Amino acid sequence: MSRQHHRPGPHELGQNDLVDRRTITAVVALARECGGPYVEWAAGRGALTRPLARIGAPLHVVELDPRRVAALERAALGPHVCIGAGDILRHAPPAGTRTLVANLPFHVTTPALRHLLRETHWQHALLITQWEVARKRAGVGGATQLTAQWWPWVDTGLVQRIPATAFRPVPSVDAGLLHLRRRPEPLLPASEQRDYHEFVRRVFGGRGRHLAQILTGAGVSREAANRLAAQRRPGALPRDLDAATWVAAYRSRRT
Repeated sequence: MSRQHHRPGPHELGQNDLVDRRTITAVVALARECGGPYVEWAAGRGALTRPLARIGAPLHVVELDPRRVAALERAALGPHVCIGAGDILRHAPPAGTRTLVANLPFHVTTPALRHLLRETHWQHALLITQWEVARKRAGVGGATQLTAQWWPWVDTGLVQRIPATAFRPVPSVDAGLLHLRRRPEPLLPASEQRDYHEFVRRVFGGRGRHLAQILTGAGVSREAANRLAAQRRPGALPRDLDAATWVAAYRSRRT
């Protein structure tokens, strides 16, 4: 008896295909401005792939569903387009990549972001995520620990809100377009990433009745902690710090 192999459907792959022309045009225009070569993660049916290919720069496309990979290959998008089946959580953008574009499956947004931030071969990343995730990663209304840990090397910005009706199937929440930019001049050297990441983790997990007390508990000198806290609004918490303040706090640790 032959065994039928189950092929995951769009819902199982977490795919919500982008169908709104204005949104597609806006994403591709920003990608063109950032420049190629390009990598596209989670290409789906190719709503972004086709206009990205028309820019003419090298484009490396990664899609998990082999049926969609085959459909994109049949589209014959040009010799400058490389299409492959793969898991974005394991894919490493090739050296020379300038801009990565992704309509991220909502259920893998955070692990995909963590994976992307650990990769070094990209300068810009244009990511479609859930709206609340996009706001948090851009530091709107307060930064997350993940954002703060990478701020010295990667700046984040919220480009626009994308209504749920821009996708098929229609998700239960709106999405947002997030722009990550690798800083041409990092605020800290790469050799200090491990120590800085641990410092941010300690601050976010620290206890205290106010910001200065939390910073002091994480190793910041009392004088520096009081000075930095005085620059923020009363009642401020670690999530309210900006990139420059995080770096200043890290550099003010007691030795």
